[in-house]
Amino acid sequence: MMTCLQNWPEPVVRAQSLSDSGIRVLPERYVKRPADRPLSLDLPSSDVNIPVIDLQNLSSGDNSLRATTLSLISGACRHWGFFQVVNHGVSHDLMTRAREVWREFFHLPLEEKQVHANSPATYEGYGSRLGVQKGAKLDWSDYFFLHFLPESMRDENKWPSLPPSCRELVAEYGKEVVKLCENLMKVLSVNLGLGEDYLQQAFGGDDVGACLRVNFYPKCPQPDLTLGLSSHSDPGALTLLLPDDDVSGLQVRQGDNWITVKPVPNAFIVNIGDQIQVLSNAAYKSVEHRVIVNSVKERVSLAFFYNPKGDILIEPAKELVTEERPALYPPMTFNAYRALIRTEGPRGKLQIDSLKSPP
Repeated sequence: MMTCLQNWPEPVVRAQSLSDSGIRVLPERYVKRPADRPLSLDLPSSDVNIPVIDLQNLSSGDNSLRATTLSLISGACRHWGFFQVVNHGVSHDLMTRAREVWREFFHLPLEEKQVHANSPATYEGYGSRLGVQKGAKLDWSDYFFLHFLPESMRDENKWPSLPPSCRELVAEYGKEVVKLCENLMKVLSVNLGLGEDYLQQAFGGDDVGACLRVNFYPKCPQPDLTLGLSSHSDPGALTLLLPDDDVSGLQVRQGDNWITVKPVPNAFIVNIGDQIQVLSNAAYKSVEHRVIVNSVKERVSLAFFYNPKGDILIEPAKELVTEERPALYPPMTFNAYRALIRTEGPRGKLQIDSLKSPP
C-alpha cells in the first residue's frame, strides 16, 4: 500500500497558480458532475445558521446556566453535527495573527512554497489534492498540512520558515486550541452520560493525535462548476475551524439542503468527526459538509483536527450499547480508517456508512 502512495498519480498543478494566470475557463479536471455542483453562484439568503453557543456559562457558578449550555451543545451534536462557539478562551488577536500569517504564506512566490511540496505518503506539507486515484476530479484549493500531536510526530522543521513568525504562531495557536478541544471533549462525555474523561481516555489519553490543515481557496473563474472541497465528513474525533472573516464558503448538509454557514466574528466552528459518531453509537452525528468558492474573493481557513491515537481500536462505548440499540460499528483503528480516506479522497458519508453492521 505505502509503495503506491509515495507519489501522486499525475503532475501536481496548484489551483492558486491557475487562478493567478487569469484563466477564464475552468480546466476539465476541476469540473464536477452536475449532481455535485453548487446549485447557483448566489445562494438564496436565509436566516438559517448552525447554532451559536456561548461557552462562558460552562464555568458559571449558576448551575442552571451551565445546564442550559450543556443542553444546547448536546442538541447541536445530535441534530446538526456542527455549532459555533464564542467566549471560548482563545485570544482573538492570536486567531487573527494565525490566519493572516498563513495568508502571507500562500502569497509567497511559488518556489518558496514548493520547498514544502508534499506526497501522499504522509500528506505533510504543501499540497493540492486529496486521494490518489488517477483521473479523479480535483477540488479548487491548495493546502498546508502538518502534525501537531503527538509530540513524537511534530517536526517544526517541516513547518514554513517564511513568513518568519509562522512557526512560532503555529506552536502558540496549536497549544491554545488543544486546550479548547480537551474542554469540549469533557462536555461531550458528560452529555453522553459518560465520565468526564471518558472520550479523552478512549481516544488515547495524553497520546491523542492532532493536526492542522490550512486551506487556501483562490478566486475561481467558474465557481458554479466546482467546489473548493468536495462533500465529506471528517474522519477524526473533533474539528475546530477558524474561518475567513471576509467571505463565507463552508456549507453543511441538512437533509436535502445545503446551509451556507455565516461565520460569527471571533468564533470557532466546531464539528463532530466520524470517530465520535462511532464511539457514541451514532447518538452524535458527523455531518457532510463542503466548501464553495468565489469568483472575486479568495478564502483562507484553518482546520484543526483532534484525533484518536492511531493504533487504538475505536468502537461504540459499551455504556451506549443496549439490546434495543446494538453496536452499529465494528472496532477499527483510526490509522486504518484514515488510510481509506487518503486513498479514495472525499466521498460524502459513504466511508462511515459502509462500516455499519447489518440490522
